[in-house]
Amino acid sequence: MTLTIERGRHDRIGATFDGDGVNFALFSEHATAVELCLFSPDGMRETHRLRLPERTGWVWHGRVPGLCPGQLYGYRVHGPYAPEEGHRFNPNKLVLDPYAKRITGHPRWSDALFGYNPGAKTLDLTFSTRDSARFMPKCAVEDPSFFWGNDRPPVIPANESVIYEAHVKGFSHLMGVPNAGKFLGLASEKAIDHLVNLGITAIELLPVQSFLSDRWLIEKKLTNYWGYQTLGFFAPEPRYLTNGQINEFQHMVARLHAAGIEVILDVVYNHTCEGSELGPTLSFRGIDNRSYYRLAPYQRHYINDTGCGNTLNLDHPMVLRMVMDSLRYWVEVMHVDGFRFDLASTLARDDNGFQPNSAFFSAIRQDPVLNRVKLIAEPWDIGPGGYQLGAFPNPFLEWNDKFRDGVRRFWRRDHRPAPELAARITGSAMQFDHSGRPATSSVNFITAHDGFNLMDVVSYSQKNNTANGENNADGHSENYSDNMGVEGPTDDLQVIEMRALRRRNLMATLLLSQGTPMLLAGDEIGHSQQGNNNAYCQDSAISWLDWSDVDQDMLAFTRRLIQFRKNHPILRQKLFLHSKARSSDGKADVLWWHPDGRRMSPADWEDAALSSVCVEMRTASGTPAYADTEYALFMVFNAGGTLDVVLPPAPDGKIWSRRINTYAPDAPPERLAYGKLIVPAQSVSALVLENDA
Repeated sequence: MTLTIERGRHDRIGATFDGDGVNFALFSEHATAVELCLFSPDGMRETHRLRLPERTGWVWHGRVPGLCPGQLYGYRVHGPYAPEEGHRFNPNKLVLDPYAKRITGHPRWSDALFGYNPGAKTLDLTFSTRDSARFMPKCAVEDPSFFWGNDRPPVIPANESVIYEAHVKGFSHLMGVPNAGKFLGLASEKAIDHLVNLGITAIELLPVQSFLSDRWLIEKKLTNYWGYQTLGFFAPEPRYLTNGQINEFQHMVARLHAAGIEVILDVVYNHTCEGSELGPTLSFRGIDNRSYYRLAPYQRHYINDTGCGNTLNLDHPMVLRMVMDSLRYWVEVMHVDGFRFDLASTLARDDNGFQPNSAFFSAIRQDPVLNRVKLIAEPWDIGPGGYQLGAFPNPFLEWNDKFRDGVRRFWRRDHRPAPELAARITGSAMQFDHSGRPATSSVNFITAHDGFNLMDVVSYSQKNNTANGENNADGHSENYSDNMGVEGPTDDLQVIEMRALRRRNLMATLLLSQGTPMLLAGDEIGHSQQGNNNAYCQDSAISWLDWSDVDQDMLAFTRRLIQFRKNHPILRQKLFLHSKARSSDGKADVLWWHPDGRRMSPADWEDAALSSVCVEMRTASGTPAYADTEYALFMVFNAGGTLDVVLPPAPDGKIWSRRINTYAPDAPPERLAYGKLIVPAQSVSALVLENDA
């Protein structure tokens, strides 16, 4: 078949089907020529090679009449191969379109994928003449239109959100549903019913943009399970597609929206899967290495603020445009509700360090599409000045690792943990109460994909990552965990019950705290990763949730906690609590009590033996009258022995009622008429004021 190529348009970057053909446009500032390669339906045979005839600014473009969705393609980009100058063009390497809406699979590892000759002494300074096309997946032209019907984003405010971090495959692989482990499996009735019944408002998915499994992992018979090595920023990960159709992702989103659940994507715009100068040439490196990546002064090497070999260059306007176009695509075309940005400090760093008003943050905050979705930052990386908890601009929320560590240390009874817990359960104001930011800016979590899960926090004192093949050298060594006297699984009933109580305490602390709570999938059903705190390469029973062995008691208690949180606005405030008097009644919005019934003094907080926190909370000073809907809550977090707690005075006509007791999770509400409360050892109690009738 003879094909012609026309001028086309430069403003539609990527491959765009217009009803009678396909427009192709590719950014490359330093290329000398770009060839479009078309392939047979099986991707094995290159059928046409057409040079893009036009260049407008830095965009090469052309239109091929008669092409339809499903057409497979890639590019060969000509230009200088001069690593010392930052250029790594090699037209012998088929490269993927950064804007590809679908990628057919994954590269098959071969030396042909490298722009240099891997066996040579000078390594990346050599030039490889091997053709990589047969080892590469192909891009597919897509028409991403989808009948959304009455789909409406749930648009749940942060103060009403309960986020659930999950892995697409790990969540449903063993659930016994059709298309288990795929997007369609997550869209199944059984999967959605679990989320709805639990009380989840948003599911945060580990990376679902197309990603790579590194060669060294494949050679160890492992895989990149988590997905933090992005290959294509627009394409859904092929392994999660059942029939290779991107509308499977859209169907999943529509189903979750219909159930009132938002979809948040964990996205990786800080680096790509191409690694260091010794990595493969798969896309960005072969299209325009010097534009796409931040290079060291000696431009053969890369700035590596991510620990993954390279750093995406968001200072370049066309690279920034690609990221913004990608984010808008996932919102406008795929209907997602927000993003969690991996290693987000990298996105705001220039030559002078971290910049809260960087080009990326400025662009995203003024964008009319993106400034209305949830934006969550992982506020650190390994670069200079990389730890930036609390420094991100509104409306970003931030993962709060200080909450995780402070809560774990309190329940482990580390040295003087009570003041730290007090700070964390009131929203970590020292980090977030500035620049008009709300208390919901703190994304509170006890566990996440990275680190011990909840069962392992109470079952292991040491990581057990031997299955990763790195001699247990990977993963964090300090986990602030406590095995309760036995390392790993045990038949000792006393230890089992102690662990169950500790898990309830940790979950209760999370859901009774100010901020935005995030649960890790599986914590509510007692899933264990066998002590692996870095299961990034474990596509195995270590990571898959086992739905045949659900801890029904923990599931029911977690459900109850989430519902309690939803029932009590005092736990879900946007304003911080600073013991300020309220104009409505003159009462302080937060009061810290000693168990004997007096107000806490500075000397009390300095007491190294203090193992409890007793707090009375009200709606914050400055809360509008329409939001001041309940009187007070009283909570006791007791990491020590049994306590006799004197309750705060109840107003006339009111009585304290204990609604949460982690020691007796199934106990009915307990009304306390005499101002005394027995708080069992190692437990949490939460009380509300009720009418004394």
